[in-house]
Amino acid sequence: MTERKPPDEIRGANQRGAARLGAVQALYQMDVGGAPLPAVVEEFEAHRLGRELEGMQLRPADMPFFRALVSGVVKAQRRIDPIVHAALPPTWPLARIDLTLRAILRCGAFELAERRDVPARVVISEYVDIAKAFFTGDEPGLVNGVLDCVARQRRPDEFPQAASG
Repeated sequence: MTERKPPDEIRGANQRGAARLGAVQALYQMDVGGAPLPAVVEEFEAHRLGRELEGMQLRPADMPFFRALVSGVVKAQRRIDPIVHAALPPTWPLARIDLTLRAILRCGAFELAERRDVPARVVISEYVDIAKAFFTGDEPGLVNGVLDCVARQRRPDEFPQAASG
């Protein structure tokens, strides 16, 4: 028999995951429509996160975490984009990357650079899962590779070097 997590532990993790997905969607919407940050955050909080959409009940999100991600990415974008660009393969320049993929990479890079309270491996795994929800090709692997590269640069203490022999 497998041990089940208490509902509060599951709810906390699921709410952070929902906040990450919402942040990616909000950043995408801002890129596509040019809507200002306050308007997009307000729309997501009032009408999307934790609400029913097309007959499906969406998970509630950790609203403060959602706000911190979206506003953090927007404020830090000039610092984040060069980090992401340097980690991308030469055939995938940031300027030509799909807008959804760009939002995923920016959110992940922001968390890795600015949110030390979240383990790097958790950040990478969460954003790879988000990429899998949107893409069926090479994109989830690209997200994994780019965020792993960023994590090893920004948080080398979480990735001890293997002893060479």
